[in-house]
Amino acid sequence: MSQLNIHVNAAFERALQGFMRARGIRTKSEAIRVAVREGLARAEAEQKDIDFKQWLGLGNQAPHNPNPRYSSNEAMWE
Repeated sequence: MSQLNIHVNAAFERALQGFMRARGIRTKSEAIRVAVREGLARAEAEQKDIDFKQWLGLGNQAPHNPNPRYSSNEAMWE
């Protein structure tokens, strides 16, 4: 299974905690998996031709870490 790391803002964190309480989910990772799975299922149900191109670049819109732990992806694995 591949790993995905995300940075979230305080508003997202609060919404995620509410989602976890409402669904009885114990971990953030499981809550995010459930939310993404349900979102994709809803998108698939709404339209037969799903185009995820609109998702391209969304990760670059998130704030960047001003103090990264590693200088590059390669340095992370050294």
